[in-house]
Amino acid sequence: MTITNAEELEGLTTIGRIVANTMQAMARAMEPGMTTQELDGIGRQCLDAAGARSAPEVTYAFPGATCISVGEAIAHGIPGDRILAVGDLVNIDVSAEKGGFFADTGATFRLGNVSPELDRLCRDGKRAMQVGIAEVGHGKPLSGIGRAIGRFAAKRGYTLISNLASHGIGRALHEDPEEIATWPNRDRRRIHRGLVLTVEPFLSLGGRVAVAGSDGWTLHASPRAPAVQYEHTVVATDRGALVVTRPG
Repeated sequence: MTITNAEELEGLTTIGRIVANTMQAMARAMEPGMTTQELDGIGRQCLDAAGARSAPEVTYAFPGATCISVGEAIAHGIPGDRILAVGDLVNIDVSAEKGGFFADTGATFRLGNVSPELDRLCRDGKRAMQVGIAEVGHGKPLSGIGRAIGRFAAKRGYTLISNLASHGIGRALHEDPEEIATWPNRDRRRIHRGLVLTVEPFLSLGGRVAVAGSDGWTLHASPRAPAVQYEHTVVATDRGALVVTRPG
């Protein structure tokens, strides 16, 4: 989607705030002994209260309102009977629609104390997203996002999951430009004013690609290794990126 007027920006900002508030409410409620299905139920309540619809449900018939990926799972985890425990890394990914506008956000949260290595991975995962967002702006190359993230990851000794990309969004959950690499690439496309896209690198301690599990949805890193994801929906402007998935 390309934002062309104030009304469109307001609609996008509204759903952006809703998904951000939902993700934060889920993170605050998360506790050991809770199942991922119970955590998803909190997300559903938040979306329903805001008059929003789960984007993965309405778009792909995903079996849950949100994606919750724990431990060895890195994305698209189905909410179910898995019990959360101290030391887990829990990725919460919330995307939704309201009034014809879509927004998408995600983050990996630590449940209680985790190892110093995983704590560093989480902190650097968020930084990797911010490095990518800094490359968004009118006239800039799409390849700049992945190249900047790649430099950051290499310098810090990480790998990147190279088959889970960022994407255009706005009037649908996934739209042009599709497959925006968050790893070093030679994409020749350029960003234009008003373009709406996600920035969502997957930083890992050795994983290089995502592979599907037996349920047909949940993805794991290959080689098996911890991975984290942080994501915002942004709008490209002359002055850089406007982040619309902030709580408020």
